[in-house]
Amino acid sequence: MSVLADADRRLFRRVAAARLPAADPALRRLSHYADHGRLWLGAAAGLALAGSGTGRRAALRGLGSLALASLTVNTVAKWSTRRPRPLLETVPPIRHLARQPHTTSFPSGHSASAAAFATGVALESAGPGALVAPIAAAVAFSRVYVGVHYPGDVLAGVAIGVGAAVLTARWWPPRPVLPERERPSVPAPALPGGAGLVVLVNGEAGTAEPGASSPVARLRALLPAAELIERGPDDDFAALLDRAAARAVEAGGALGVCGGDGSVNAAARVAAERGLALAVFPGGTLNHFAQDVGVPGLEDTATAIRRGEAVRVDLGVARPPGTGHEVRFLNTFSIGLYPELVGIRERLEHHWGKRAASVVALVWVLRDAAPVELRVNGRDRRLWLLFAGNGRYEPEGFAPVSRPRLDDGLLDLRLIDGAHRFARTRVVVSALVGALGRSRVYRAEAVPWVELEGLGGTETLAYDGEIAPAPAGVRLEKERRALVVYRPAAARNANTGRAARADGRRNGRRGRRLPADGGPSVPG
Repeated sequence: MSVLADADRRLFRRVAAARLPAADPALRRLSHYADHGRLWLGAAAGLALAGSGTGRRAALRGLGSLALASLTVNTVAKWSTRRPRPLLETVPPIRHLARQPHTTSFPSGHSASAAAFATGVALESAGPGALVAPIAAAVAFSRVYVGVHYPGDVLAGVAIGVGAAVLTARWWPPRPVLPERERPSVPAPALPGGAGLVVLVNGEAGTAEPGASSPVARLRALLPAAELIERGPDDDFAALLDRAAARAVEAGGALGVCGGDGSVNAAARVAAERGLALAVFPGGTLNHFAQDVGVPGLEDTATAIRRGEAVRVDLGVARPPGTGHEVRFLNTFSIGLYPELVGIRERLEHHWGKRAASVVALVWVLRDAAPVELRVNGRDRRLWLLFAGNGRYEPEGFAPVSRPRLDDGLLDLRLIDGAHRFARTRVVVSALVGALGRSRVYRAEAVPWVELEGLGGTETLAYDGEIAPAPAGVRLEKERRALVVYRPAAARNANTGRAARADGRRNGRRGRRLPADGGPSVPG
C-alpha cells in the first residue's frame, strides 16, 4: 500500500507543478459549481425540460445513481479510510478553493457524483451521455488540479460512481434504444401529407415533451392534409372517437390518436373493430405502447403514414363468461394493488401531478391494501397482485421495461402470492438484491391464456391505466395480430438477428415450462 500511496503523491505533485493558466479559473469554478450536486441537478433539470421521455428517464437515472454513489461515499467509504487531504504548499494559490473541504480525502465524492450522473444518463441515452461525460471528467480532474484530492481518491470515486449507476440497472433496467421490431411488416394506406387521416387529439392527456410546441401545431406542420379533431375539457371522448373513425372510413384512410396510453387503447379497439389502420402519436406521460411499437416521436409516425409502412400487433382480451362486456388492452391488465393505486393516483394527480401522486398512492396502497382471493385456472389463490402484459416484457424481473415483440401470442403473467407471511416485504427485498426469480412469493410466466374466477373479493380491475368494475370471472387471452399500426420500416434494429436469436433462446426456456396442452403453468 505504501508503494501505491507514494506513486499517488508523486502524481499529485506532477499535476500541481503543471502550468495551465487558462484552465486555472475555469477548473476552480467548475469544482465549486459541482458542490452538493448543484451542477448535476441543473443538468437533470435541463434534460427533463428540453428532452423527450428518454431525456426524463436519463435525468431520473442520473440523479438516482448520484444519490446512491453519494450515500456510499459519505456513509461508508470516507469513514472507513480517514485519509488526510493533500498539502496545498505545492499548489499555486490561484487554484485554491475559497473554502477548503474538511472531510477526509478518500474517495472523492465530487468524482463519484460526476461519474454516477454521467454513467446513469449514458445508460438511458447515448447522446446526452456523450455531452455530459466530458464535463464529468473535467470535474473529476479539477479535484486534483485545485489540490483537494489525490489522483487515487478521484479514481476510486469514479469507480464507485460507475458502479452505482450500473447497480441501478439491476433494479430498473434501461429501455432499449431500438427495441426488436415486430415481424413481418405489412402494407397500410400511404397518405401523402396525411390526406385521409383523421386524428383525435386528446388535450386532456399528459404532455409528452414539456416546453415543446403544442401537439396540434406540430401535427399540422408534419401532416398538413390530415383532419384534426381536438377534444376540449367538456367533450365526450368516446363520441369524438366514433366520429373520427366514421370520417376515416368515409375517406378510405386511417384513424389517428394523439394522447396517452388510455387514449391509444380506446382508439385501438375502435380501429380493430372497423378495420382501420391506427396512427399513434405519443402525447401522454409514459407512452408505453408507442415506445414499444417503435414510434417514440410524432415524426416517426408521420414518416410511416407518408410511406404506408406498418406492422400488425396483438390485442389482449379480458372476456367475462356469458355475454359480459369484453375489455381489450394494448399494454397491461391487472387485479390487486395496481387498480387501487390507479384510483388513488387519479384523485391526487390534479393537485400533485401524476408522478408525485403515484408515489403517494403506492405508499398508501402498501400500507392499507388486503390480498385478493380468487381462483386461477381452477385453483384457489390469495394474491397481492396479478399482472398480465400484452406480450412478454423484458427483463423477467419485477420491473418490466419494454416488449421486444408485440405479436408473440403470449401474455406476460406475474403474480405476488399473498398466502405467505410478509409477502410484500419479501418481494421488495428480493427485487433489491436481484434474487426475485428465486423468491417463493413471486411467479412469472409467458402463457397464451388464463382463467380467473371468483373475483368477488375485488371490486375493480385495471387495464392500460384505466380502472373498470370487476366481473365475477374473466378469461384472459390474445387476439393475434388484430391491429395494424403505422411504424416506419426504416427504423429496424440493426441487431435484429442477434435479438431474434436471444428471443429464440428465451422461447426455449419458457417453452419447457408450458404444459403439453399449451395452457398456463404458473397458477398451478
